[in-house]
Amino acid sequence: MSSPLFGRRRRASASVELFGSPSAAPLTTGAGAAAPLTTGAGTRGLLAHARTVLDAAGLPAPAADAEWLLADLLGCDRLRLQLDDLEVSAAVAEAYRRRLDRRARHEPRQHILGWEEFCGLRLRVSPDVLIPRQETEGLVAWALERLPTDGSAWDVGTGSGGIACALATTRPDCRVVASDRSTRALATAAENVRGLGLAARVHLVAADLFECAGHDGLVDLIVANPPYIPASVVETLPREVREWEPIEALDGGPAGTAVATRLIMEAPRVLRPGGWLVMEMGESQASPLTGCFLASGFTEVTVRKDLAGRVRYIGARLTGLSIQVGGSDAAPPDAPQRLTAPAEMTSCAGAARARTAA
Repeated sequence: MSSPLFGRRRRASASVELFGSPSAAPLTTGAGAAAPLTTGAGTRGLLAHARTVLDAAGLPAPAADAEWLLADLLGCDRLRLQLDDLEVSAAVAEAYRRRLDRRARHEPRQHILGWEEFCGLRLRVSPDVLIPRQETEGLVAWALERLPTDGSAWDVGTGSGGIACALATTRPDCRVVASDRSTRALATAAENVRGLGLAARVHLVAADLFECAGHDGLVDLIVANPPYIPASVVETLPREVREWEPIEALDGGPAGTAVATRLIMEAPRVLRPGGWLVMEMGESQASPLTGCFLASGFTEVTVRKDLAGRVRYIGARLTGLSIQVGGSDAAPPDAPQRLTAPAEMTSCAGAARARTAA
């Protein structure tokens, strides 16, 4: 059965005018040259044309981009497009043309769609946040290993809120603070927190690192994906990264370790003794960050690789009382109180009041 959006193609002439109607504006490639607007009938013809346009624009994955952009419009998955030649309405074809035009200018596919999948969650993304990457899922997996039962975590530089939402979704027994210095980023994170039904357990805070925190240990785990690209390298990144994603989420200073170093040095203010700090990093940064960890009172410094075999993550345990991971973890009487703040976005002052109330 056909729907207004898609269905089995029956008429070969149904899409002859999809890209050739007088009202359709010329589709341009990244170089600005007008692309031919003729195509075959149905989704297969549209996809063939789209692949040609996106390939001419110099995009690395034209076939996947073409499928994602069309599947989202049709409300189907990419497999359906690969198996069937579907009928497309003129309105959908025009919307697809506009999407291709944007992608040919190297606007990220995720910005065009408005979302990205991360740890099985569909997250809203915007130009105000770093697009969640698959390799960061490995950081989440490590953080979950180190998060004790009924524990608390702090996601520093949360951006879209992806790490915080993944932790809270996987571990409903735990509470998460998610902070970012950008209020625009926090607005996107708030949409994701509310949309995933996590407002009761994810507390959003406007802060630069731990500037809102007091001096007592408050959380069992700190997790972060700080900016770690050396400043001199930022301009060499692909166009869709350097022109469309927030530079402050990428630029880690001259050596790429400026934010990570601050994070390590300040973490003991808010981390319970025995708690872990785990973060993402650049491949060449393990040695200087290890030194910083050791100088800041951490032990058991550990480096891990991502699925591609690249050195990607580093973590360490704050010296002091050990935390029993994955089992009973009754804190001794003199242990710092864990964070149980209500979930809402606050300023620094509001966060301090919430911790005091907890």
